[in-house]
Amino acid sequence: MASMFAIETPRLVLRPWKGTDRVPFAAINADPVVRRYYYPSLLSTAESDALVDTAMAEFGAEGFGFLAVERKSDGVLIGGAGLSRPGPEIPGGGDQVEIGWILGQAYWRQGYATEASRGWLDAAWLRFGLDAVIGYTSAINMPSRRAMERIGMRQLAGADFDDITVPAGHVLRPHVLYRLDRPAG
Repeated sequence: MASMFAIETPRLVLRPWKGTDRVPFAAINADPVVRRYYYPSLLSTAESDALVDTAMAEFGAEGFGFLAVERKSDGVLIGGAGLSRPGPEIPGGGDQVEIGWILGQAYWRQGYATEASRGWLDAAWLRFGLDAVIGYTSAINMPSRRAMERIGMRQLAGADFDDITVPAGHVLRPHVLYRLDRPAG
């Protein structure tokens, strides 16, 4: 049952979205600093809610998804993270599983993205039996690129691509692709 699914890390619970998560998640998606490397940059409340709805539908279909990240110490929603199927913007998209995250500004530089990602990677290998996980971002998004490298991902040589969902000439159109294979043994 979806409501019973959770991944616990030392400081976080990664779990399905609740109705009470929508307002704080919409605030994260309306923050221009948080969203500076995303296109479109700012999301309306309806667009943010649609992301949650899509994530929960994918979770129901796949058993994994982009879920809520709650801090254990106080129960605060700090953002979202998870595994999902990429869209058509990624060459070979639907056959792969990506890892991603978005956290509110107040929760940056505290290791939460790394911790949530490691929890999801453990699930990717042990619970879902995946052979590899990809990550991608705009080429200029150095914070996310460093976070991907911290969890062991490596940029794939010659695999840079233009995100077709971003207008031609836009600074966020050039993207880089990272990958992490299931550890041996």
